[in-house]
Amino acid sequence: MAYKLVCIDIDGTLLNKKHIITKRTKDILVKAHEMGVHIVISTGRMYTDAEYYSNLLGVQSPVIAANGAFIKEKNNDTVIYKDVLGSEVSLELLKIFRKHQIKPYFCTPHKFYYSNIMFRLFYLGTQIWGTRSNKLDLQYVFSWNQWQKVLHKEQDNIVKSEVIYRNPALVSALRNELMNVPQLEIVDSSRYNIEITRKGVSKGKAVAMLAEFYNLKREEIITIGDSANDISMIEFAGMGIAMGNALEIVKEKADYITDSNDNEGVANAINKFVLKERF
Repeated sequence: MAYKLVCIDIDGTLLNKKHIITKRTKDILVKAHEMGVHIVISTGRMYTDAEYYSNLLGVQSPVIAANGAFIKEKNNDTVIYKDVLGSEVSLELLKIFRKHQIKPYFCTPHKFYYSNIMFRLFYLGTQIWGTRSNKLDLQYVFSWNQWQKVLHKEQDNIVKSEVIYRNPALVSALRNELMNVPQLEIVDSSRYNIEITRKGVSKGKAVAMLAEFYNLKREEIITIGDSANDISMIEFAGMGIAMGNALEIVKEKADYITDSNDNEGVANAINKFVLKERF
């Protein structure tokens, strides 16, 4: 089978534990791209963050951001898909967060809003430590009233909300309440977060949209990931690949398990299935 579309998660997949893309991984993905294969970043991150890593690879392919809530071409202004939470749902989330004394995070494709000042310190730390080289458009929201104003202003742009925590036990009641809100899609991309989008949004749906956009069959698609939010796209693709460091539930759904992110699992998988071990 000649594969024509490859969708790759970022954290725990494309990036190793040092948060870098190895030269060999870049070279192999560029070779695949030069053969006409679309190399698509597929992530829970906001669009501008995802686009940065796509640019690092040096490929001109679409980007799937916010777990599939936003899909955009890189080389023009074409937005292939956008699904926002909307003002009503965002404000309902705000009430739930306030009830559980949770500091919220909301993002548009291009801007990240946060209310935990420690996030700002963490973000600055990643730049100092060299684990992040790109800059994001961030805005600190200091009160619940300010949040209401932000969510009203950005009602046509908020594509995702997020909860970040240290102790899972502290958010179990919150998670249960969120799961009972019919308008919401709830997934995890790590053991320390809850990612919230509009019901029906998923990486799998996003990959399906790209398949239709490019008139491709599922059998012509490879997807690679490591976390729970990658399961839908791994199940959709003709070749769904789990990283060696992936969660067991992800491995169980995969057609193939490659090496870990620290052992160039993405490069090895693309070399095997796309480049036919030529590099």
